[in-house]
Amino acid sequence: MNEKRTSLFENGLIWFGAGVSIAEILTGTYFAPLGFGKGISAIIIGHVIGCLLLFLAGVIGGKTEKSAMETVKMSFGQKGSLLFSVLNILQLVGWTAIMIYDGALAANGIFNAGSWIWCLLIGGLIILWILIGLKSLGKINTVAMISLFGLTIVLCYVIFGKGSLHNISGDGMSFGAAVELSVAMPLSWLPLISDYTREAKQPVKASAVSAIVYGLVSCWMYVIGMGASIFTAESDIAQIMVKAGLGIAGLIIIVFSTVTTTFLDAYSAGISSESVSAKLNGKWIAVIATVIGTISAVLFPITDITDFLYLIGSVFAPMIAVQIADYFILKKDSSAGSVNLQNMLIWLIGFVIYRLLMNVDFILGSTLPAMVLTSLICVAVEKIRHKFVN
Repeated sequence: MNEKRTSLFENGLIWFGAGVSIAEILTGTYFAPLGFGKGISAIIIGHVIGCLLLFLAGVIGGKTEKSAMETVKMSFGQKGSLLFSVLNILQLVGWTAIMIYDGALAANGIFNAGSWIWCLLIGGLIILWILIGLKSLGKINTVAMISLFGLTIVLCYVIFGKGSLHNISGDGMSFGAAVELSVAMPLSWLPLISDYTREAKQPVKASAVSAIVYGLVSCWMYVIGMGASIFTAESDIAQIMVKAGLGIAGLIIIVFSTVTTTFLDAYSAGISSESVSAKLNGKWIAVIATVIGTISAVLFPITDITDFLYLIGSVFAPMIAVQIADYFILKKDSSAGSVNLQNMLIWLIGFVIYRLLMNVDFILGSTLPAMVLTSLICVAVEKIRHKFVN
């Protein structure tokens, strides 16, 4: 059994850092054509759905004291979980590249030293964060979070206090699509949250604090992005900071928010690798993931991440739906087996359902109905199987 060390405050800090992100601000700019009222509604509804799922995933890991990918074994078996571990590592390396690219591009907009130099600097700081270790980051994280909190308040004042309403033209997404894009960001953290709640002193409360803190901060970032487009007619957050005279302060926001968020992706890539093979050292795999992400950010332009977000949703939403049904309703544990073919098939059906529902303009997006249907199928199939076996 793991020695439980992390407090509710520490869990809150971790997920505050996860929420303060340039990628989330940029995603928020897509909501501008909806208008401020509808945009905020879509952001809040999507985050309520996504963070409820984040909470449930955190509870599973917290109560079992298992990492995210270790909890997957409870539904899909020892070897069945390998598929999700590998997919999770790939998406985390992808996120690492996206975050570093976005951070470097924004930083270069304030201080033009070359995007590749900023990529290397941000990548280097993330590696430093990894080597210091999660348990030793307490005071550093506290100082970083307080600084980011203050600077984002200043940024909000610049956008909403000094800006004025503009009409944003262009082909806007539907309300349902906006809700789904809002769900997508907390959904992308589903395969990670247990990596942090597994060592919580109070797993249920820690999961709640993590989901609530992340949800509030993420909504805030989305609103900053949307507000930047509506009130300043500018979607380049770096230019808003420059025009407002937030040169150095803006640079600090961009660099440290990128580091504190991307650190979680790289760190969890390392933890997930340990589920693939006990011989792998999670810390050094996390460093390797950061190096690969940094090189990718230098070499490839990574602009629109919406398709990437939807792909993550279609893979991991049905996965967690099966886990929720197994853990909370069926009380099943398949971790002793090799592959749970029944649940693997249900996951595949859920994946197809999600992709099909993406073509339907449902007001609550695709994730919620896809997960409800997947969970119902999981429960129904197990009940039918149990009836015929017995």
